[in-house]
Amino acid sequence: MAQNNAAAAVQNLFRTPELKDKILFTLLCLLVYRIGSAITAPGVNPIAIQDYINTQQRGGGLLGLYNLFTGGSLARATVFALGIMPYISASIFQQIAQAVVPSIDKMSKDEEGRKKINQWSRYATIVLAAVQGWGFAIFAESITAAVTNPGFGFRVSMTFFLTVGAIFVMWLGEQITERGIGNGASLMIFFAIVERIWPGIISAFQFVSTGAIGAFSLLVLVVVMVLIVAAVVAVTMAARRVLIQIPQRTMARGRMREASRSFIPLRINSSGVMPIVFAQSVIVVPGAVAQFMGNQRMRDFADYLAPGNTLYNILMAILILFFTYFYTSIIFNPVDLAENLKKQGGFIPGVKPGARTAEYIDDVVSKITLPGAIFLTFVALLPIWIANMLHIASFNFGGTSLLIVVGVALDTIQQMNQHLLLRKYDGFMKKGRIKMRGRQGAPGGF
Repeated sequence: MAQNNAAAAVQNLFRTPELKDKILFTLLCLLVYRIGSAITAPGVNPIAIQDYINTQQRGGGLLGLYNLFTGGSLARATVFALGIMPYISASIFQQIAQAVVPSIDKMSKDEEGRKKINQWSRYATIVLAAVQGWGFAIFAESITAAVTNPGFGFRVSMTFFLTVGAIFVMWLGEQITERGIGNGASLMIFFAIVERIWPGIISAFQFVSTGAIGAFSLLVLVVVMVLIVAAVVAVTMAARRVLIQIPQRTMARGRMREASRSFIPLRINSSGVMPIVFAQSVIVVPGAVAQFMGNQRMRDFADYLAPGNTLYNILMAILILFFTYFYTSIIFNPVDLAENLKKQGGFIPGVKPGARTAEYIDDVVSKITLPGAIFLTFVALLPIWIANMLHIASFNFGGTSLLIVVGVALDTIQQMNQHLLLRKYDGFMKKGRIKMRGRQGAPGGF
C-alpha cells in the first residue's frame, strides 16, 4: 500500500508539466555542480590535502565541517572547493545586519530594498570567496608535497580559480531557486552530504570485516541510527500551535465574513543547524591560533578542546545553547508578528493585541527553544559518543549532516506539495470560468 502511494506521488510530480520542468532543471544544475566538484584545481596534489584533512583533522573541526558542506570538494582541492559556503556566510551576515541595523531592516520590507540587499550579498560573496581562496592557498602550501610550485603566483592563481568557482556555484544556486524547485543553496549542500552516504556504508562494513565493530554491535548501531533519524524528523516538524481568532468583519456589498480560528505554528527548532555550525566554528579557534602561533601552552590548551574530551563536550553544550537563543532572536521577531496580527484584526484569546501579544509570543518561543537546544546538543555530540564507545577514529553519522538532510528534504517535499495544490487550484478555477462562460452563452443566461 505504501509503495503504491509513493509510486502515485512520483507519477503526480511528473504529470504536472511545470513541476516536471522544475525538477529536471534542478537535477541538471546539480549534475553540473557535481561535475565541477570533480575537476581538480591546477598546481595542487589533492591526495596530500585529503590525507591531511582526514588524518590530522579526523573529519572534525572547521576544515572537516567545511569539507562536509562541500561534499569532499575541499579535501579534493577542486575548482568548487569553496562550494556554496561563501554565499551562505554572506546570507548569514545579511540576516544579522537586518536584526542589528534598523535602516537595513527597513529596506528588507520592500521589493527594491530586498533587491539591493541581495546585490550586497553577492558582492560580499565575492569578497569572502577571494579571502577564503587566498587562505586555502596558504593552507595548501603548509602541507608537504601538496603544491607543485609554491609562491605568490600559485596563491594568485588558486584564489582566482576558487573565487570564480564560488561565483559560478552561487549563480547555479540562484538559478535553482528562481527556475527550479527552490532553496538552491540548501539543495546543493543536501546532495553534497547525501553523496557521501554510500562511502560511509562501505566504511561501516570495513569496520566489521577488520573486527573493529562486531556484527551485533553493527545491528544495534543501525537500530540506534533509525531511531535518531525518526527523532530528528519529529523534532524538526514539531511546533507549538498558538491559537488566534479573527473576528467577524463587514466586507464589500454588505457581506459579512464569519469569525474564524487559526493557529500560529512556532517551531521548537526554528534555528535549524546554525547553532551547531556557530559553536563548532568558535571552538576550533584556540586550535587554529595555537597552530599559527606555535605556543606550546596554547597547543596544550587546544588538546583539551579535542573532540571527545570532557571540556569539549561541556563547551559545545554551552555554545549550542547560547547560539540557539541568539540565532532564534535574529530570525524571529515577535513584535513584527504581533503587529501583522493586529493589522489583520486577529488576536490571541485572553491576550491584548500589540505589545502584550509580542510579550506572550516571545515568552512561548523562549520556553520551547530550550528543549530544541538540548536536542541539538545531543545530536551534535552523538557521533563523538558513538565513536568513543566503538573505539573508532570517527563516526560520520548524525549531527550537522543529519539535521541538514532532514530539514532540506522536508522543506523540498512541502514545496512540491504546494506546487501540486496550486496546480489543482488553477485547474479548478479554470473549469469554473469555462462553466460560467457556458451559462452566460446559454439561452436564459444572465
